Amino acid sequence: MKSFRFALLFLFPVLASSPLCAQDFGLSFSYFIPKNGEFSTPVSPFSFRGVGVSLTNNIGIETGVTLYRMSGMALKDLPFETDRSLLGNNFTLFVPVELVFSLAGQQVQLDIKGGAFGYAVFDQRLNRGNFDRAIRELEQWQVANASASFQSKPGFGFHGGAELTVYVTQNIGISLETNYLVGESAFPIKGSYTGGNSTLETKTFDYADAKMDFTGLEFSIGVIYSSGGGKQRPRKRR
Repeated sequence: MKSFRFALLFLFPVLASSPLCAQDFGLSFSYFIPKNGEFSTPVSPFSFRGVGVSLTNNIGIETGVTLYRMSGMALKDLPFETDRSLLGNNFTLFVPVELVFSLAGQQVQLDIKGGAFGYAVFDQRLNRGNFDRAIRELEQWQVANASASFQSKPGFGFHGGAELTVYVTQNIGISLETNYLVGESAFPIKGSYTGGNSTLETKTFDYADAKMDFTGLEFSIGVIYSSGGGKQRPRKRR
């Protein structure tokens, strides 16, 4: 919960310094497709993105926060490779900070984004079925059963993408956004597994260098309501 409080303390001065009259309001949903993982969804309504300040007419800094319900994530830097998700369900608090370059017309606005992000994971679980399958393939055993303990630590990474907003009326727009994320966090895991073919044996393991792989594609769709129109549209807040 310390990471959660830190995120709120980080966002508060940004929110306080952003003039509300210079913002658009709307509703959007973000989804994450991780590498070697499973489709993940936001925990509505805890998603507040696109909050920031304008540095010039075309350049600004944005941040926000999204609480994801991750369905399955990958581990890397293990002594074996697998394309299955080794981590199960968790809650992930995701906080990006990005530089935004905007090109705005009468009805269309294109935002090109890039920056860094941090995240913290809560209620992490191990996908024991996929982990056992990976051990069987590693050892070339017919059966394997693992018992493991782990530490889930906060992580960070970098991202880049673009957002296209089309205003179907003077005040209402449809927003589509895509970001590619590359991040990781330390995830030391150790324990033992028992298995074999004709006879059973037990081995211990300690994967101290293992990491959660936070690589994947994030996309969002939303509806934006603007209090004003024209080429100088205010920066969106969702």
